[in-house]
Amino acid sequence: MTVPTTIVIDGTEYVRKQDVPAGPPTDYQIIVADRGWVFVGAVSHDNEGIAIADARCIRVWGTDADKPGLGYLALNGPTAKTKMEPSGTIRVPLHAVVASFDTESAKWL
Repeated sequence: MTVPTTIVIDGTEYVRKQDVPAGPPTDYQIIVADRGWVFVGAVSHDNEGIAIADARCIRVWGTDADKPGLGYLALNGPTAKTKMEPSGTIRVPLHAVVASFDTESAKWL
């Protein structure tokens, strides 16, 4: 028996969730998730949330009053005092994403 890959309801075609490809990875982003988690890596989106490939968990921002916050890290990359740890691939549900900052992979590699 053949399993259908699509169904049409009221003129709208739907596909199986597992048949929807994840979007291609974008350049790096800093992702702030709920409960204080902060990650940086190559982000891709799917129907359930985001995946962060080659992620690093940012434990200490390492910014000062003259170089404040995550915005500085997004624009300039990590400082000498930034502390991170490799975290593999992280998946974050959309409801848990608090904020995201676009950045460039070259600043983090």
